[in-house]
Amino acid sequence: MTFYYAILVLLVVLFWSSIWVLREYERGVVFTLGRFWKVKGPGLILILPGIQQMVRVDLRVVVMDVPSQDVISRDNVSVKVNAVVYFRVIDPEKAIIQVEDYLTATSQLAQTTLRSVLGQHELDEILAERERLNGDIRRILDAQTDAWGIKVSNVEIKHVDLDESMIRAIARQAEAERARRAKVIHAEGEMQAAEKLREAARILAQQPQSLQLRYLETLTAVAGDNSSTILFPLPLDLIKPLLDAQHPDRA
Repeated sequence: MTFYYAILVLLVVLFWSSIWVLREYERGVVFTLGRFWKVKGPGLILILPGIQQMVRVDLRVVVMDVPSQDVISRDNVSVKVNAVVYFRVIDPEKAIIQVEDYLTATSQLAQTTLRSVLGQHELDEILAERERLNGDIRRILDAQTDAWGIKVSNVEIKHVDLDESMIRAIARQAEAERARRAKVIHAEGEMQAAEKLREAARILAQQPQSLQLRYLETLTAVAGDNSSTILFPLPLDLIKPLLDAQHPDRA
């Protein structure tokens, strides 16, 4: 009787160990006597104990933080850069069979790719063109992890850390650039003003009466200020008509 109870308990244990339940985002890679059989799931899965083995694979997007890496840019500036990688498994069979640990492998590949790509660019490009560099890193990672059944959806550079001396140098460079732009804008303004003055002089030269009126307007504006005594020359063109009227014989 005890023997039958032992057999019954053994059967129950075997049956219970053969039942697996996979969630919607999980798949099971099943091996039969060590050979790949199929990918199963989600739902209720039956596995033959001792004959078949199953490895769970999560299909959700993995957010992996890439540790800070020491990068030497193309212009020989040392910086520390870290990033974050978003990827997921799209082929569970390859993710289990083609690589021992796809999480560790992807992390190591992301670190080396980050150093390699950023090392080909100058510091200004690393700071100003992150979107393009993110795309370059993502494409390289996606191409190399495709054999592992992994899809890299996005890569984002998080921080670019510089030492204090380099930060001060960049600040001085930015200040010099702003000063240069200010001088260029001032020079362009002077050029435009000179052009306008030249045009005004040309117009006034064609109309002497306009020049005389302008002269009188200037005298009126100066006369309004009683704080000082002003001596000014009287243009002969203004009084010549009066002299000619008094002495017609001189005309």
